[in-house]
Amino acid sequence: MSTPAFKDHFSQQAGAYAQFRPHYPAALYDWLAGQVGDTVLAWDVATGNGQAAAALAERFARVIASEPSAEQLAKALYRPNIDYRQEAAEHASLADASADLITVAQALHWFDLPAFMQEAARVLKPGGVLAVWCYEVFSCTPAVDAIVGKYYHDTIGPYWPPERRWIEQGYAGLALPYPRLATPALEMSLEWDLAALVGYLGTWSATQRYKEDRGHDPLPAVAEQLAAVWPSAGAALRVSWPLKLQACRKPAAD
Repeated sequence: MSTPAFKDHFSQQAGAYAQFRPHYPAALYDWLAGQVGDTVLAWDVATGNGQAAAALAERFARVIASEPSAEQLAKALYRPNIDYRQEAAEHASLADASADLITVAQALHWFDLPAFMQEAARVLKPGGVLAVWCYEVFSCTPAVDAIVGKYYHDTIGPYWPPERRWIEQGYAGLALPYPRLATPALEMSLEWDLAALVGYLGTWSATQRYKEDRGHDPLPAVAEQLAAVWPSAGAALRVSWPLKLQACRKPAAD
């Protein structure tokens, strides 16, 4: 079986990704840990800089965190019970029926889905849980949202990869391999100043593709527009993202 081509949209901004990407709420990880009978091993797939893996490591005895990007792994959060592995989601080095939980945070849309679902079925223990989640554009104030929305759709809109549609629909229509679990309503929220918000926009893959294609950075222009509606240079505003979580459980007798 050949390895699917790695669609690398984040290595070149790995440092900014680690600095500016929002953190998922503790309630998410508490819910996940509560769904499995054992908390021996979690596999965090496409871990990036290890944000989800680090939180899972507080709740599971061991976490294997796989990621194909060496640049992302170079920024990964160290924990003594996390085993980072540079490998594709579709071809993991985990043993059969070894993981109590498999998680994919904001990355499933980049995978070869049939190949990954087959691999997840191989690795997941009977009774184990596969959970995937994503978030789209944040909300802040009406004025900020209008500027960011125009930037998202018009300025860099043509540079979003086609897989982005999965994020925009919150993984609706995603075929999971096992019966779905009822999932809680969750949200991420932060207090951000203008610099942090603009830094986050710089982690978007479409921003990087725009820069490569056009030869200039679109962020200064949008930062100027945002500054005009921001309360003051050092002020922090609440930024929030609804989290779209989907999960399923492998039958105990599978």
